[in-house]
Amino acid sequence: MRVAEIWRYPVKSLGGERLTSADVDRFGITGDRGWAIFDTQTGLALTGRRQPELLMASARHAVGRPTISLADGTELVNDDDLSAWLGHPVELRSAAETTATFENPMNVENESDWVRWESADGTFHDSGSKISLVSHNSLGVHDRRRFRINLILDGGGEDDLVGAVQVGTAELTIRKPIDRCIMVTRAQPGLPRDLDVLKQVIRERNNLMGVGAIISADGTISTGDFVTTM
Repeated sequence: MRVAEIWRYPVKSLGGERLTSADVDRFGITGDRGWAIFDTQTGLALTGRRQPELLMASARHAVGRPTISLADGTELVNDDDLSAWLGHPVELRSAAETTATFENPMNVENESDWVRWESADGTFHDSGSKISLVSHNSLGVHDRRRFRINLILDGGGEDDLVGAVQVGTAELTIRKPIDRCIMVTRAQPGLPRDLDVLKQVIRERNNLMGVGAIISADGTISTGDFVTTM
């Protein structure tokens, strides 16, 4: 398998940016999931699970604060802009300065039975994994944007990866397959809301799509790099 695409998502649940090369360290791709939008009234970090509008914006990594844009190109330059867009007070906060509480509905059909969990220090990834991989074969007809994976691989076989792998000059340790949630059904620019996406992943893949890993040795990953077991 080789790296076909590299994606970074600077702000939790917002669309990301495609890269040709990326530095990785113990937190994953530099700048990935480094920020989140917080509801200042509840103190919760917002995601597309609770606030689907987030998936209609995208973010680019920048020195200081990431650049956030709507699908029409409008830039949201500060917290007042974000609050006006979402319709309630919010703040953009860095994972370098705070942890976060996330939510997820266990009942997808009715979007009820919400559960909460805490982020790890230094990043707003959902789990202990810091970088994610999926192959074209696994994605099939599904649009990669629904799954917010960092490394899109040509061919197939990521489900069989175990232990240490090398990608570029970085070393990764595969942790586990990635469970999927209602996020994959949400509408995005150019993609309609589609509950069948999650139902198909549950039915055909036991609700797993992609694998998560941690960074065991810092390095650089570029498109075209091979994924090799160690």
